[in-house]
Amino acid sequence: MNLQWYPGHMTKARRAMEENLKLVDGIVEIRDARLPQSSANPDLGSMGQGKKRLLILNKADLADPAVTADWESYYLDAGYLPLPIDSREKNQAARIRKQLDLWAAEKSERDLKRGIKNRPMRIMVAGIPNVGKSTLINSLAGRASTKTGDKPGVTKGIQWIRLSPRLEMMDTPGILWPKFDDEAVGIRLALMGAISEDILPLEELAALGIRFLKETYPGVLESKYGVPAEDPNDFLQALAIRQGFLQKGSVPDPAAAAKRLLGDWQAGRLGRISLEKANEQEAQYEQRNRQSKTENR
Repeated sequence: MNLQWYPGHMTKARRAMEENLKLVDGIVEIRDARLPQSSANPDLGSMGQGKKRLLILNKADLADPAVTADWESYYLDAGYLPLPIDSREKNQAARIRKQLDLWAAEKSERDLKRGIKNRPMRIMVAGIPNVGKSTLINSLAGRASTKTGDKPGVTKGIQWIRLSPRLEMMDTPGILWPKFDDEAVGIRLALMGAISEDILPLEELAALGIRFLKETYPGVLESKYGVPAEDPNDFLQALAIRQGFLQKGSVPDPAAAAKRLLGDWQAGRLGRISLEKANEQEAQYEQRNRQSKTENR
C-alpha cells in the first residue's frame, strides 16, 4: 500500500515555517509516542539547526508504557531532551512550561548583558498532523488559544500565542513531507490518524493493522470485540455483523467495521499500544551503517 498525502496547504505551511524560523529561539517538536520515529518530520531536523529543541512524545497515555520508557532512554542517549506526556493533562504541560520558562530566563539574562530589554523568548511548536500541537498550546496557555480537533489539518496557518511577557509560542499547521521513502512509515501514520481518512483504503489499512495486532499484541482484538482475528477479512465481516454495520439486504459492511476498528485504536479503546520499538530502530540504524560502510569500500 503506497500512501502519500501532501495537500497544497502543507506546501504553503512549510514555506511559512522556513520563513518564521529566523524569528524563533527554539523548537518544541511534538511526536506521537506510539510511533516516535515515523512521526518525526525529517524536514524539521534540517530547518531547525542551531535552535534549542525540546522533544515531546505526546499521547504517551495511549502508548505501551514499557516501549515508551525504552524510547525515552534511546533519545536521551542520542542527545535529545524527551518528555513523554498526555498534553490534555495540565500537570504534565507544567513540566514543559518549566523548561520553557528556564530557556526564557536564560535568554533574558543574555539579552540584559547586551543591553536588550523586554524581548520575549519565541518558541515554534511543530509536528505532523493530528499529533496534539494545539491541545498542548492550550494547556500551556490555560485557555482555548487555538482550534483543536481529532482530524488532521485543523490548523491551517501560523498563529502566535503569548504565554507571558517573556514567552511567546507559534502554533504551526501539521505538515508531512512530500514523499514517504519507507512504505511502512506511511502505513503507521495512517493507522494513527495522521493522514486524511478521505484518501485511505480503509479495509486494506485495517487488514494491515489487524495483522500487526495479532502478531504484536495477541488477544487484544478478541478481548475487545469477541470476534476471532485469524483472518483480517473474516474478522471485518464478523465485526460488521456484531456491530450492526449492515448494507441493504443485511449484507455486512466491512468498510464501516474497518472505520470503527481504526477509530477505537486511535482513541486508545484497544489498550495502550505502540507501533514501533526503540530496539528495532537501533537494529535498523546499525544495518544501514554496515550497508553504507560496505558500499563505500
